[in-house]
Amino acid sequence: QVQLVESGGGLVQAGGSLRLSCAASGSPFSWYAMGWFRQAPGKEREFVAAISRGGGSTDYADSVKGRFSISRDNAKNTMYLQMNSLKPEDTAIYYCAARRFAIATMNPTDYPSWGQGTQVTVSS
Repeated sequence: QVQLVESGGGLVQAGGSLRLSCAASGSPFSWYAMGWFRQAPGKEREFVAAISRGGGSTDYADSVKGRFSISRDNAKNTMYLQMNSLKPEDTAIYYCAARRFAIATMNPTDYPSWGQGTQVTVSS
């Protein structure tokens, strides 16, 4: 089972940028397609972005397209989420997740492995 640890969250003003990282251990990172999800207070967990295990295929929620970019470095066992032009509505706990398949999906129930989350707060 892969273990995941997110980092890079924080407080930023609207229009600013943050880069989240997800470090994997315990199992070959290249076996897993990966996703980023987020959950705001009182809301359900929602899909943000996903990347295939080889990194050649990515997908984004409509709400973040053009602002966020997902990437991975299999040699460093790490996935990233570059977040630009942040908005107050991006405020949430961000989670990374892994599934042992080639292709990532947008459904959180497809991911058996999760990190503990990192808080992102965007002030207006």
